[in-house]
Amino acid sequence: MGVRGARESLPTSTDALRERYERLQGEVGPNVTIVVATKYVAIDDMAALSDAGVTVVGENRAQDLEAKHARYGTAFRWHFIGHLQSRKTKTVNAICELCHSLDSESAAAKLTIPALVEVNLSGEVTKSGVAPEELPAFLGLYPAVRGLMTMPPFASDPEASRPYFRRLRALAEEHGLPDLSMGTSQDFRVAVEEGATYVRIGSALVKG
Repeated sequence: MGVRGARESLPTSTDALRERYERLQGEVGPNVTIVVATKYVAIDDMAALSDAGVTVVGENRAQDLEAKHARYGTAFRWHFIGHLQSRKTKTVNAICELCHSLDSESAAAKLTIPALVEVNLSGEVTKSGVAPEELPAFLGLYPAVRGLMTMPPFASDPEASRPYFRRLRALAEEHGLPDLSMGTSQDFRVAVEEGATYVRIGSALVKG
């Protein structure tokens, strides 16, 4: 049985995946880490990502992270990119080198690995993240913060994300934070132009 959320197999060959991954690496450049979002990659298909040269993967759910890590272990460097519940920090601490989505005091009290603080720049109530005005106080809670992450509102035009990425970069610079996790398959090119050090890419690699 597949991991929950793994809805389909990779629709392309390992060689095609490798070519696509290498093309994406060329687009983002050597200073940007591609975190391959594997939320919808079936556990059996993770091997194809490794064979294609993928090194860093990001999981959204702690239970999927645990199951995939049990199978593939050191084949990847593991990041957590989903909403972090404090009761799931033990799993994330044990497996991941970086959490992209720290946004609560309860999780901060239990997390032991480097983290990025998720900032809700759009003010959407359906999105996780601390408000920009709350960021200074929140940074004092967790000394291992390396940077910031954000998710702009969905838009068909990637340029619509640019003001959010630019604002996140300004906040990071204001607080002396070096890392920015911003940009997904739809807008990662804009994110790279605005200073992303991590882009979270799923469908641009594993779909179609």
